[in-house]
Amino acid sequence: MPDVRRREFFTLLSGAAAAWPLAARAQQADRMRRIGVLLNLAADDPMGQARVAAFVQGLQAAGWSDGRNVQIDTRWAVGDVDRFRQYAAELIALAPDVVLASSTLAVAALQKVTGTVPIVFVGVVDPVGAGFVDSLAHPGGNTTGFTNFEYGLSGKWLELLKEIVPPVKRVGVLSGSCLSCRERYVHRYRIGGAIVWSGVEPIRNGRRRRDRECHNDIRT
Repeated sequence: MPDVRRREFFTLLSGAAAAWPLAARAQQADRMRRIGVLLNLAADDPMGQARVAAFVQGLQAAGWSDGRNVQIDTRWAVGDVDRFRQYAAELIALAPDVVLASSTLAVAALQKVTGTVPIVFVGVVDPVGAGFVDSLAHPGGNTTGFTNFEYGLSGKWLELLKEIVPPVKRVGVLSGSCLSCRERYVHRYRIGGAIVWSGVEPIRNGRRRRDRECHNDIRT
């Protein structure tokens, strides 16, 4: 996602994250609000810093200023399962009004320690398939959010590739996702390929990630 679009995205997200639980408690206007942020990056990562900055700017546009009427507690898990578990517990112990969760592992860790604190997620590949929400339209529970992946796009990718290189007949699929997510994409590749092309053969060359990297393991 380009930087400009990413900033706009996190600005919109910050408004949703702030308004959802905070508006519901408007009668307690004198109380300092608290937002937890759990990220799948390092604290010195430029992309992570840009995302947090966009989030803070979006909150300010909605009338929420860090240190004035809202406190933001940020944790950087750097893709480590144990850190996700630790920081999820730390953030929930702070009694936040809402938690922003960036990545599948962040959501899995947070759902393990709370069923009541609202969780708003981004960067989750398959929130329905992962069991985080009932559906995108009606998430249910205490979790909702945004996904920038949709399995139906797989066929579109094939269609675009075919337009760029008409003679192509074989397509390799290299994936670093967990097995369940990859299988869904490959299934849609097959459907999309069958619709768009005849005689195109998808070649799977997916890589299994280590078990500890899959979100299911963080729930055990």
